[in-house]
Amino acid sequence: MSLDALQLTGRSRSHIVDVAVPACSVHRDVVEPLQAMRAAAAKDGIKLVPVSSFRDFERQRAIWNAKFRGERSILDRDAQPIDALSLEADARVAAIMYWSAIPGASRHHWGTDLDVIDRAVMPLGAPVSLVPAEFSSTGPFAVLDAWLTTNMHHFGFFRPYSTRRSGVSPEPWHISYAPLAQQCCRALTTEVLSSAICSAEVDGCEILLQQIAELHARYIVDVDEPPSISNSASTGV
Repeated sequence: MSLDALQLTGRSRSHIVDVAVPACSVHRDVVEPLQAMRAAAAKDGIKLVPVSSFRDFERQRAIWNAKFRGERSILDRDAQPIDALSLEADARVAAIMYWSAIPGASRHHWGTDLDVIDRAVMPLGAPVSLVPAEFSSTGPFAVLDAWLTTNMHHFGFFRPYSTRRSGVSPEPWHISYAPLAQQCCRALTTEVLSSAICSAEVDGCEILLQQIAELHARYIVDVDEPPSISNSASTGV
């Protein structure tokens, strides 16, 4: 199903269902393939759980504004902390967008995208940072990383931020359900995004609106493409 402008930008959650196990909120059509993928991973000793799923506009706005104001840390392309307030406003926008989306532009608004870990390898109460080092060959999620690379496409999932492209930095923990996410990405036009930004107080909005075409091209459109989705994508293998 196609999403309307409010759903695309996280200002409506009418397309979202809450799942008890694993605890997450996703698009209703993502529940079955997610559960099938989790069952397959469990057979290989992996407890695949989302640590982030649907995120609404207001939550994304709170994250964005806190980073823009220097109240929440931001990282450079190499995941090293930088001082947000030392940057001019346009440079600050660019720095935030390496790791965080503009309110209204997050793929998490669609309910198709999740940040996942392997809970089986984490000590009880251990923090998860979601940095590339955790998914490296020596990181705690190395096995999960390899498993996703080999298996997730059988269930319709892919990594939109797999390689270092013009905008968002690589996020090996971020997976996306291609059959729906590809439609949403095409539907999230500059006009839809601009309307969402103007609907609430978003710090740096003047710069965002001035540069909306470039930001849209770099951070929304320029993502890694999924492999061809077979007929098994919606049901698993």
